Amino acid sequence: MFYYVLKYVLLGPLLRLLFRPRIEGLEHLPAEGAAIVAGNHLSFSDHFLMPAIIRRRITFLAKAEYFTGPGVKGRLTAAFFRSAGQIPVDRSGKEAGQAAIREGLKVLGRKELLGIYPEGTRSHDGRLYKGKVGVAVMALKAGVQVVPCAMVGTFEIQPPGQVLPRVKRVTVRFGEPLDFSRYAGMENEKAALRAVTDEIMYAILRLSGQEYVDRYAAEVKAELEAAKKASRHRS
Repeated sequence: MFYYVLKYVLLGPLLRLLFRPRIEGLEHLPAEGAAIVAGNHLSFSDHFLMPAIIRRRITFLAKAEYFTGPGVKGRLTAAFFRSAGQIPVDRSGKEAGQAAIREGLKVLGRKELLGIYPEGTRSHDGRLYKGKVGVAVMALKAGVQVVPCAMVGTFEIQPPGQVLPRVKRVTVRFGEPLDFSRYAGMENEKAALRAVTDEIMYAILRLSGQEYVDRYAAEVKAELEAAKKASRHRS
């Protein structure tokens, strides 16, 4: 219930007023039934802007850290994400990926929309990074289409580390649904999962116009952090 209060009364109208989002390709989202919406992830604002402009409810798999933050800010963030119906996913340990897949399949099993960021984390530099294959596993196991989505301009309004977003117009662009029925029964084959994931990422790339990096964002971030630490130790 509170999800719809946020969407139609509290947060949704405010976001539309402030950011005046251009919405392109909304007709590509199915009016009913299960589907995955796979998008790029440039900003914390992405969590709110895309759900605010689509008609149907969409559930995202959100990182568990959003639900466990310390202090007043942490409690408010956790309360917001729970009220918005988002699902916490622990991304640490060997079982993290399987847990995310199980939760995602539950959403799809209820004939709902599932939102996912295949990169697995926010882009730290505005580029598009290699997708993880979990989105392909869910698409093949559930037998659903994947609608690619591109957030354009959200990195500029709220890059990583910036608390409050700048007020600037953004674009939310949806592409034609991708059908992977030709891969039915191949959800355990690595080559098939990689092919499906790469096709999804290419569709997002075409919509967003970003520069593509054929590496996982988390790996690049870890290397940058290690380089910063090493630099501090030398100085």
